[in-house]
Amino acid sequence: MAKRKMILDLDTGIDDSLAIAYALGAPDVDLIGIIGSYGNVLVEPGGQNSLKILELLGHTDIPVYLGESHSSTSDHFDRMQVSADIHGENGIGQVELPDPKRSIEKESGVDFLIDAVHKYGKDLTLVPTGPMTNLAAALKKAPEIATEIGNVTFMGGALTVPGNVTAYAEANINQDAEAANAVLTSPLHSTMVGLDVTLRTLLTKKETQQWRDLGTVAGEKFADIVDYYIQAYVDVNDNLGGCALHDPLAVGVALDPSFVTTIDLNMVVNYNKETYGRTIGDDNRLNDPTNVKVSVAVDKDRYLKTFMEYLTALFKKN
Repeated sequence: MAKRKMILDLDTGIDDSLAIAYALGAPDVDLIGIIGSYGNVLVEPGGQNSLKILELLGHTDIPVYLGESHSSTSDHFDRMQVSADIHGENGIGQVELPDPKRSIEKESGVDFLIDAVHKYGKDLTLVPTGPMTNLAAALKKAPEIATEIGNVTFMGGALTVPGNVTAYAEANINQDAEAANAVLTSPLHSTMVGLDVTLRTLLTKKETQQWRDLGTVAGEKFADIVDYYIQAYVDVNDNLGGCALHDPLAVGVALDPSFVTTIDLNMVVNYNKETYGRTIGDDNRLNDPTNVKVSVAVDKDRYLKTFMEYLTALFKKN
């Protein structure tokens, strides 16, 4: 059992599933729970997808909790069509997996996070790969966790490249810019793994074929899931040559920060109409002590090598 503990906050689509696999495959951390969010899918189907992936990978011991079902400024969530196009209607590339034997936990994901921070403190790492709604709610309910938690590494934002849902906004931040701004302007220290680095970290069908060649159920299913994702990327942007490893890169950086080069920056998130969801340096805090490390370059070859080692070893067993 590892000293270091991890919680994933996911809107479980395809790259979120890869993030789960990376966390399970990493030898130096224990995944102690998953919090469900909205984005790629609605919160309830996303939670079910997390349970299905955990069961596929032989980890029915890990609980899944549901977080907030919509943004902090709305009363409902409407899934964008582009999310269905990229992740499939079911969120996992239209691949059918058995209904999970384990049920969603009754405790709220926000309360689970707060309790875990109080229990594990600096040994706890949180990786949000969807909107910041759950984390912002936890900080509002229990502000002390901002300085108690050991590591927060989130997938979201775009500093040096355009957004992927508007010219300014990356999808996760765009789902709840107000919550993201509350997090980034709080005392919490975090690392941003945004489009600046995730779009350089690509997986191709060469790698998914290696999983097929294992001859295991997990290898075949993950190859099917990710091949759907790769094809979706071809349809949307065939210049990349593969699918971006958005969410699993955030898990990788949380465990090994040397995968990326960062700059220290105090950040704000715009939530006016024209630039909603833009992540940018805060000109009111330029000379203050900084609380965000922004990833701007990535050692993509070393990361991909580690990614394939972890996931291939995991898929061999299942």
